[in-house]
Amino acid sequence: MTEITLKQSTGPAYTRLYAYGAARGENAVPNDDIVGPINSSDEWIRQRTGIITRARANAETNAIDLATEAAREAVERSGVAPEDIDAVIIATISNPKQTPSVSAIVADRIGANPAAAYDVNAACAGFAYAVAQADALIRAGAAHYAVVIGAEKLSDIVDPTDRSISFLLADGAGAAVVGPSDFPGIGPTVWGSDGSKAELVGMNATLTEFRDGKAPWPTLRQEGPSVFRWAVWEMVKVARRALEAAGITPADLAAFVPHQANLRIVDEFAKQLKLPDTVVVGHDIETTGNTSAASIPLATHRLLEEHPELSGGLALQIGFGAGLVFGAQVVVLP
Repeated sequence: MTEITLKQSTGPAYTRLYAYGAARGENAVPNDDIVGPINSSDEWIRQRTGIITRARANAETNAIDLATEAAREAVERSGVAPEDIDAVIIATISNPKQTPSVSAIVADRIGANPAAAYDVNAACAGFAYAVAQADALIRAGAAHYAVVIGAEKLSDIVDPTDRSISFLLADGAGAAVVGPSDFPGIGPTVWGSDGSKAELVGMNATLTEFRDGKAPWPTLRQEGPSVFRWAVWEMVKVARRALEAAGITPADLAAFVPHQANLRIVDEFAKQLKLPDTVVVGHDIETTGNTSAASIPLATHRLLEEHPELSGGLALQIGFGAGLVFGAQVVVLP
């Protein structure tokens, strides 16, 4: 029998982020517009979450539209031709249909057809998951350039009377182009899940229960105090592990971009990490709200717009949320 040697692909040693793009819901919704159904006040929401306004999309705009807009900006800024994009990965829980994937439609819309395309359902950790997968695909030779996107239209799955989470949720998409690099631009990803706590954040019913008349339209719910404790005390350990895996210390960072869940969580997170004053912390939550998988790239996009001097610096990004899932890595900002 003739011996056959199977070929396996290999890719570049390093990857990096080339550019970011962003799209926010068309409407800035102030606290006063949503406090009635939850019997609350602008002051209460600001004190508990730091949110002043949240971005929400028009009824006819969906997550696919938001993802397309963000991806187009990222690709244009990256200098990579759309036809050279051979992988599109979208993190979302907001696909208006269970199939086809958001990513396949977006790949076609931005001119990347027939790129490999798939969606990632990892909620607020989704963008970090997508970056990890793009990095691995490129270094394995399975792709050359990838677009990673976090896109959500959470206003479609919010109960305006729910005091636990309704005032937090928003709509938007953030994207980044990932490609080969001459230097290490994406550090090792520390990721995982704890499904034993899945009931702390998630949908309150299934689509089949809704179909059968056993439940109203499914919406997101959370146990706020439990999620707060988990996010601050457990996720700070993940952030430290990501720094250690990258071989750096907090003092080496230029920016810290955690999932924009709540300003109190963001600020307590930075305090627990003992970040020096020189580290710029993403505070996109104040005027965008919580956009789940889109929050990290949206916050990073805003940081780079407001602080262009951060380009070339190191940023620690960490996502955490429903599932409960988490992912963190250090990246070089484009």
